[in-house]
Amino acid sequence: MDQINSRDIDLEGRLLIRKVQEYWEKETCGVRYGGSRDGKEFFLEMERFRYRTEPFIPGFAEFERYQGNQVLEIGVGAGVDFSRWVRGGARAVGVDFSLGAVQHVRGRLETLEPDRTNFALVMGDGESLCFGDGVFDLVYSYGCVHHTPHPMALLREAFRVLKPGGELKAMIYHLPSWTGWLLWSRHCLLKAKPWRLPRQAIFEHLESPGTKAYSMAEARPLFEQAGFDVVEMTPKLGAGDLLAIKLSEKYKGVVNRLFQRLYPRWLVRFFGDRFGVHLLVRAKKPRQTEV
Repeated sequence: MDQINSRDIDLEGRLLIRKVQEYWEKETCGVRYGGSRDGKEFFLEMERFRYRTEPFIPGFAEFERYQGNQVLEIGVGAGVDFSRWVRGGARAVGVDFSLGAVQHVRGRLETLEPDRTNFALVMGDGESLCFGDGVFDLVYSYGCVHHTPHPMALLREAFRVLKPGGELKAMIYHLPSWTGWLLWSRHCLLKAKPWRLPRQAIFEHLESPGTKAYSMAEARPLFEQAGFDVVEMTPKLGAGDLLAIKLSEKYKGVVNRLFQRLYPRWLVRFFGDRFGVHLLVRAKKPRQTEV
């Protein structure tokens, strides 16, 4: 019976991975914020939007700090951050299970960084990385862990490929958050299902199917069970919390556009980052001690 259950769980995970992959193949994360027909300007528009709405990313990532170091980014998306690793002189490797994302990032680098050769892009699954043990100085995963069916598997792989003393920098979705409450209001409260939780609304309606979110109390043991020493966890307001986003097709109705225009961003900012949907996590792989 246990073996049957394990197979069922594994099959369910594979089916979810396929759904997530199909979602991101339809639209690479972040691409909608580039509207220009000029190739270079198209890529620069995405970069300006990303760092204008989430200005804390460069300080968290510290792109220039890793010059000459081996950096792995799991989930490259539109490649804005990945191109910064390349520009900063890191020996950067990017992994994404979306072929569209890999092709998009390659096009970005060919356009903006045509003379750079200090990078490699791989289509692959973060839950089963194709690298040896102890290869990287830094693993960076901004907004990928919460989309994978088995977050612990991804974190253990990140731990495995890090050098002893290496660092993991990850962003995972956070609860409680304004984004969670917004989705709950739209998909639970207004549909006369107020007993459903913001966590469920996120799982079903935030980006790809099965998206997870964690309180700080839940996040710490998740990383610790993967072997990491958690250094710091910091919530931050994201573009979704402030509705400073370009609405997707399913939210482009008149009512949703009016709500976005009237949304009380001043109130969200008044409460600060404590209810931000982005939880920035810095963790380290312990240094091995000689016996």
